[in-house]
Amino acid sequence: MPDFSTDIPVRLGVQIAPQHHASYSVIRDAVTRLEDMGVDVLFNWDHFFPLSGDPDGTHFEGWTMLAAWAEQTERVEFGPLVNCNSYRNPDLQADMARTIDHISKKGGDTGRFIFATGSGWFERDYDEYGYEFGTAGSRLDDLAEALPRIESRWAQLNPEPTRDIPILIGGAGEQKTLRLVARHADIWHSFVRPEDYGHKLDVLKRWAEKEQRDLGTLVLSNQVSGDHVDRADALYDAGVRLFTCDVTGPEIDFARVERWLAWRDAKNA
Repeated sequence: MPDFSTDIPVRLGVQIAPQHHASYSVIRDAVTRLEDMGVDVLFNWDHFFPLSGDPDGTHFEGWTMLAAWAEQTERVEFGPLVNCNSYRNPDLQADMARTIDHISKKGGDTGRFIFATGSGWFERDYDEYGYEFGTAGSRLDDLAEALPRIESRWAQLNPEPTRDIPILIGGAGEQKTLRLVARHADIWHSFVRPEDYGHKLDVLKRWAEKEQRDLGTLVLSNQVSGDHVDRADALYDAGVRLFTCDVTGPEIDFARVERWLAWRDAKNA
């Protein structure tokens, strides 16, 4: 078995950052156009306020949006990048994911939802919506407690999910996050630079040995920005197979997505 799941096609994800500073019609139209263009995965995010620009600008809640995407789309996989574990009871998160999974089942055998999750970090979300912010360590401990409950709830729900819902864990912390990746994740997503990637993979391998995890089932995922093809090439050589760019609005640069699609197709030729 290879160290990581590399004997698979390169896939392109797009995170639709017009979730803030845009009307919902812009988001809806972007979802349809990106799916028609051939994007493999669509992501939004799980925040309650804009992360840039006017801090009180237009913004929409992520999970209700994902349910709409489940109904709107036909082929593309989708999920939050990433869900904040702090904002919802773990069993509720499992039930929400299962329901969206079923909504997204269209003609194929399974749904298309990816349960992408993390421990949370944006303090304003916590303060204004009444959640305890805690510390980075306590939030990761909460995530560690939540993931087994989520997996257990999926096994109890009626009807059960249409498939083993893929778990994506975002982050690169070496003491806690990468251990959770080794224990639970089907996909590991990060912003790690190519020059640092080998070290992070070595840490992940060590955790996998302790967790008795076969990393041949783990898909490596990374964020790309602009048109930094050299960086993407280096990450590909390191084993990354899911690449995600973001688009911002309200005037979305679909041409940049086309360039990344062409890069993906060249890798898969």
